[in-house]
Amino acid sequence: MLDNTIAAIATAPGEAGIGIVRVSGDKSIDILKKVFKPKRDIDIEDIPSRMMVYGYAVDSNGETLDEVLAVIMRKPYSYTMEDVVELHCHGGIVPVRRIMEEVLKNGADIAEPGEFTKRAFLNGRIDLAQAEAVIDIITAKTETGLDAALNQLEGELSKEIKNIMEKFLSMLAHIEASIDFPEHDVEEVTVANIKNLLLETKTSIIKLTESFNEGKIIRDGLGTAIIGRPNVGKSSLLNVLLRENRAIVTEIPGTTRDIIEEYLNIGGVLVRLIDTAGIRESEDIVERIGVERTKEAINNSDLVILVLDASDELQPEDSEIIDLVRDKKVLAALNKTDLGSVIEEKFLENQLGADNIIKMSVKNQTGIDKLEERIKDLVYHGKLSIGKNKIITNIRHKNLLDKALESIERALLSIENNVPVDLISVDIREAWNSLGAITGDTVEEDIVKEIFSKFCIGK
Repeated sequence: MLDNTIAAIATAPGEAGIGIVRVSGDKSIDILKKVFKPKRDIDIEDIPSRMMVYGYAVDSNGETLDEVLAVIMRKPYSYTMEDVVELHCHGGIVPVRRIMEEVLKNGADIAEPGEFTKRAFLNGRIDLAQAEAVIDIITAKTETGLDAALNQLEGELSKEIKNIMEKFLSMLAHIEASIDFPEHDVEEVTVANIKNLLLETKTSIIKLTESFNEGKIIRDGLGTAIIGRPNVGKSSLLNVLLRENRAIVTEIPGTTRDIIEEYLNIGGVLVRLIDTAGIRESEDIVERIGVERTKEAINNSDLVILVLDASDELQPEDSEIIDLVRDKKVLAALNKTDLGSVIEEKFLENQLGADNIIKMSVKNQTGIDKLEERIKDLVYHGKLSIGKNKIITNIRHKNLLDKALESIERALLSIENNVPVDLISVDIREAWNSLGAITGDTVEEDIVKEIFSKFCIGK
């Protein structure tokens, strides 16, 4: 319901320079009058919107809770399009909690996760795709990810989706006209126009869906499994890439028995590094479980870094691993070149491609920069620029675009089979509904609830 006033602590818990209690709803200003005492003699109703006012947060007895700055953002010119009040206090657990408790005593309800942004959506300030961009901004781990989220928040994706939806509405209007005025015999012209519009929308949607591979990496990171037989330097490579001793390294084969996962920023590319157990036959049940998890990580990865011992000839275990990753995007890291190289490089080049073979020494930290550069090239071909490009980063959006494409294909097939236009309109409307679920125009309430449940409280 939107007839209540909500409040939340909008800053992370803990000690900091500042803490913020945020309030939104019709009672916001009335609550402020009860919990805030300006230093100057000023009527709170006369405080200009967006002007910080110095004073004190107080309890019902007038006792000071903390020294604060208060700001009012009057509707409709606020984040939620409701009256919004913020109290900026010292950033400690106790002062923020005390002020929050006083706000709740005076008529506010505790906000649900994402409820401020949800109200911005329900009140029409932003659409659903823009609302989802807010959480992507908060969780962005690279500048590229932040740029993509900001692009979506600014409405670039929504504009493209709505342009396509307008074409679907135009088709439906033509169909309605042909049904309502059959005496004019416009059905043949109508079908021809619809077919052209369907082909246009299909091209536009395919262009969006093709951006998802890069968009997924921007948002969630490039899932990169570091694999190889035991004791070839997998964990050492992880540590060097992370610039810290994250994984235990010993001369004993089989030291790594479980998955270790860390994030790394390589030139704007978010890489989700997964250090895996060495793949080999073993009687040790724990190590066998680790090997099975390694194989699962390979299947779920976007990229595989196959670490091989360049100072040794290829072993049967190496060949088995190469067969295991043959259908994956693979970089072969020929480690231990400081000990000399006897590995069969020509064979590897034939199997994996010459550009995907990187010679290195983790011990001497040589070749690491070439590996990082190759990872960037594989993802973006060295030319990615977000700018105003419409990039799909959200799997929900991708699935809905795919559904729209299926509806378009059915409509085109119906046209080829001379199906009556009123039946073709069913598929066109389904395509329109699918796109509307991206922007929130046709989305179901339970989907909205699920989306905002992933937000933090206070946003």
